[in-house]
Amino acid sequence: MYFETIQHGGCISYLIGCEESYAAAVVDPVKEKFDRYLGLAAARGMSLRYAIDTHVHADHFSACRELARTHGIPIVMHRVSPVPFVDIPVDDGETIIVGKLRIRILHTPGHTADSMCLVLEDRVLTGDTLLLGATGRTDLPTGDASQLYDSLFNKLLKLDDSLVVYPAHNYKGSPNTTLGEQRSTNPRLQKKERSEFIEQMATLNLGMPDHLTEALRTNRTGGKTVGQLIEEATRDISFMQLAEVKHRLDQKDLGFVILDVREKAAYESSHIPGALHLARGQLELRVDEMFPDPTVRILTYCQLGKISTLAAHTMRCMGYTRAVALDGGFQKWVDSGYPVEK
Repeated sequence: MYFETIQHGGCISYLIGCEESYAAAVVDPVKEKFDRYLGLAAARGMSLRYAIDTHVHADHFSACRELARTHGIPIVMHRVSPVPFVDIPVDDGETIIVGKLRIRILHTPGHTADSMCLVLEDRVLTGDTLLLGATGRTDLPTGDASQLYDSLFNKLLKLDDSLVVYPAHNYKGSPNTTLGEQRSTNPRLQKKERSEFIEQMATLNLGMPDHLTEALRTNRTGGKTVGQLIEEATRDISFMQLAEVKHRLDQKDLGFVILDVREKAAYESSHIPGALHLARGQLELRVDEMFPDPTVRILTYCQLGKISTLAAHTMRCMGYTRAVALDGGFQKWVDSGYPVEK
């Protein structure tokens, strides 16, 4: 068996392959490592057959939808998952076949209602059900401490103690250990009475994950993240460097209109000399009024460079094909010591 661990911050995903048939599956893939999975599979001559999410993630953006869309592979999740584009809904005790490998499904609700573990011959991928030295939290949507207790003590820990635990997160870089070792050393598993375990989970006082609502929205619907929208816009437009704009201002020969797409108060406080103002929120409604000639060359900018990238992309989609964005934002312009006016 080919087994590769791919880490992104505290998030862990896995590439599992059959070395006889060269079929492979990726488990809990993250968007940021999309090309990494493809590169690893290609280097071993393996073909991706499945994209598997152990649950709906709330702390990172899943790459399952992108893998399915670009490579035509099915998405596998538990049948109670709210995700509408799952191709193979699975249930407890079922098996996914990857070449000569068998991946058994273990439904382990608690962290989320759709959480599942994946059991192989010598290891178990525990998702967020069981972590190394901890467990998944139960205070996020569909979490349930009582269900997690049952999943851990009445199901997962009934498996062979020799199975090595591979979770979906490893924030501290802890070494992988067996189920037996987790049973005896994991602090949260020492609360063996249901009431004690539930009380323990209720008093963890954990901070909320970054991008919680955005991650849940995109992972549940297949919609795009803000970062993805900006990345796509970046690929479809061109940019102008700060120094180039400064040089043209000095020469009094711009050759384009500078458009500030920040809110009115920010523009009135200070802006690039000669810049016109049209807030991003009004762009589609007022751009024709402000620029009746769609062939005009327009340079957009905002505070940090992200909204102006989206604005320039929107303008190009509307027919303003010479719209470009400032490479950077007004903050970088000011930090560079370049002139402003009020």
